[in-house]
Amino acid sequence: MSGVMRFQMVALRRAISNGNRRFISTSKKNSDTVNVAEAACKSQDASQATIPKRKNWVSYGFDHKSKEADRNALHSIMFISVTGCLVLGGYYFMYLPDYNLRDWSQREAFLELQRREAAGLPAICKDLIDPSNIVLPTDEELGDTEIII
Repeated sequence: MSGVMRFQMVALRRAISNGNRRFISTSKKNSDTVNVAEAACKSQDASQATIPKRKNWVSYGFDHKSKEADRNALHSIMFISVTGCLVLGGYYFMYLPDYNLRDWSQREAFLELQRREAAGLPAICKDLIDPSNIVLPTDEELGDTEIII
């Protein structure tokens, strides 16, 4: 632990002492450098002057000869893919049929409720399940168990 503390103190002293140093740049100024396009234009005749091709272009795989055609193909395919998948796919899922029959079951419940009200029956019959089929524990089996209704 003391070694860690010593290391932190040495690092702190170095950081404080390095703060007062001035850094001197040894790189050439912008006015000292030559632009590649300007040098190429000056070396060639005015009639044959062309902008040099970029050598560091990596194709996306749509067009290996033209950078512009490759980028245009990439952007249009990605736009169509994202639009087709997200927007059109969202509409497709929104208009799918009710495969869980949630709407049907709700409509059926409202119809049954209207039929029971018109017949003068309660909404839910208390004898929906025959009480003789239900097995309940006796008071001795329940013991001190709290029953919350």
